[in-house]
Amino acid sequence: MARTKPLTGAPSKDPLAEDFRNFLFAVWKHLGLPEPTPLQYDIAYWLQHGPKRGVVEAFRGVGKSWLTVAFVLWHLYRDPQLKIMVVSASQPKANEFSTFCFQLINDMPLLAHLRSRADQRQSMLSFDVGPAKPDQSPSVKSVGITGQLTGSRADIIVADDIEVPHNSDTQGKRDRLIELVKEFDAVLKPLPGSRIIYLGTPQTEQSIYNTLPDRGYVIRIWPARFPKDPGRYGNRLAPYVISMLEKNPGLQEHPTDPKRFSDEDLRERELSYGRSGFALQFQLDTSLSDLEKHPLKLTDLIVYPLDRHRAPLDFVWASSPELVHQHLPVVGLTGDRYYRPAWVSQDFAPYEGGIMFVDPSGRGKDETSYAVVKTLHGRLFLVAAGGFLGGYDDKTLDALLDIAKTHDIKKIICEPNFGGGMFTHLLRSKAQQKYLCGVEDADWSSVQKEQRIVDTLEPVLNQHRLIVCPSVIEDDYNSVKTRGGGEGGGLLGERAPLYRLFYQMSRMVRARGALSQDDRIDALAGAVAYWMKVLSKDTEKAALEHKERQLDEELEKFVHGCLSKEGGTPSRRWSSSTMRRAGKT
Repeated sequence: MARTKPLTGAPSKDPLAEDFRNFLFAVWKHLGLPEPTPLQYDIAYWLQHGPKRGVVEAFRGVGKSWLTVAFVLWHLYRDPQLKIMVVSASQPKANEFSTFCFQLINDMPLLAHLRSRADQRQSMLSFDVGPAKPDQSPSVKSVGITGQLTGSRADIIVADDIEVPHNSDTQGKRDRLIELVKEFDAVLKPLPGSRIIYLGTPQTEQSIYNTLPDRGYVIRIWPARFPKDPGRYGNRLAPYVISMLEKNPGLQEHPTDPKRFSDEDLRERELSYGRSGFALQFQLDTSLSDLEKHPLKLTDLIVYPLDRHRAPLDFVWASSPELVHQHLPVVGLTGDRYYRPAWVSQDFAPYEGGIMFVDPSGRGKDETSYAVVKTLHGRLFLVAAGGFLGGYDDKTLDALLDIAKTHDIKKIICEPNFGGGMFTHLLRSKAQQKYLCGVEDADWSSVQKEQRIVDTLEPVLNQHRLIVCPSVIEDDYNSVKTRGGGEGGGLLGERAPLYRLFYQMSRMVRARGALSQDDRIDALAGAVAYWMKVLSKDTEKAALEHKERQLDEELEKFVHGCLSKEGGTPSRRWSSSTMRRAGKT
């Protein structure tokens, strides 16, 4: 790859200026860190010699942000007249970046000549370096992606982790993010050596980073493990990774940076994130799998506002563009949408039954999840779903019973996977005080959980027999916005997608440990499994039988009315059903 030309003349015969890896070593030494790893050196080399528009995708924990700080300081070390803009996902994150840069300039003797003068900018948002000439644009400016990008000019733009869960978990948010990053071209100076560099970790299978090659960007990927199938990455896998595999094919599925993450450490993280989450954030594998791997599609649902007591007798599913629910937050895979029914019967009937299924958990990151599913004529209606982090405390038990009461549920079924059925006893005892209803254990299944969930839900979705109320989708999305941060560290809302029912639905596969959080989809599968015997009914036949029963009732009334006027009583011989059958012949 061609070497990027410096914007101005660099100091001659200065090994720190000529090779960013040398400068990186000096920064790491000042910070008291071990020498950069071979993989970090490789990323540093590509940052220096990469194209005008490049994307560095590296696994979480590799030190991308610290590498970026060193990269910015290296450019200023070489040429103090440069203007650099650093864009992060939020303004606070951007402030952290510029503050770190400012502190290093003031702390490192090597960078003493870059310290700001009293008459220069010295804020968290922006600052100047000492030798910089007066200019409208600061030497370093940090800004959140939704902040004021325009109004400044930059020689180099560094987009540091601009894609995070809260700004990319729906297609609408991703579309907005794509529009925002287009502003970079208006900020970048039209000089031969100007550059735009992205550093990040994809947050979804539809990561905006995947759209950048269409706009002239070159992507390089450094996964946490040497991949078993390098071909999945196309031409994006870092040459360093490829060359190491060619020299030693036995490295497959071993750590690419063992000095930072051992094999045992990565296995623990895989268990925590789940297979799909680990593949995304540590293996940087955003390739979408085939239908067999992700068999549960949001497209197969029928989304329709549901009443608590009755529902239409029949629905017709379709996936026409005009039927798309535009306002609902879609957290599924590419192409997944929520659709309204193409036709809905004008005849309504009371539900034939309804249950709440509860999947209990202990305290911690797992949820005590629930799903309220009702049935009518062979179709299932999801009227409520959610989860609580409270485990088995009184607050959680009370909340579950309140939901059961709201939806007039007379039977609650609990998965007996906690304390040998202790949760069921606790909930049954609370029900005696708060809301009288039946509480019982579900039949224990020895089948692998992921296999059971897919086998239960796939045929129901394929036949479009699951009707979902829009409020369930909205509540599922909004109820977990703050998950993360407070539950074991990380950014506020970082783990939110993992807890959402419809996120879990679209990413569930048959492999063990597919998802790190699967409580809500497990509760839904439990409720659906309970009604499986009902689904053996043919929906059209059930609707016709209902109409026949209504006709029988009307004929009964008619016969009663006629005979009452004559002073007689309807004989068995002349019952309404007999008259109707006679009419048919």
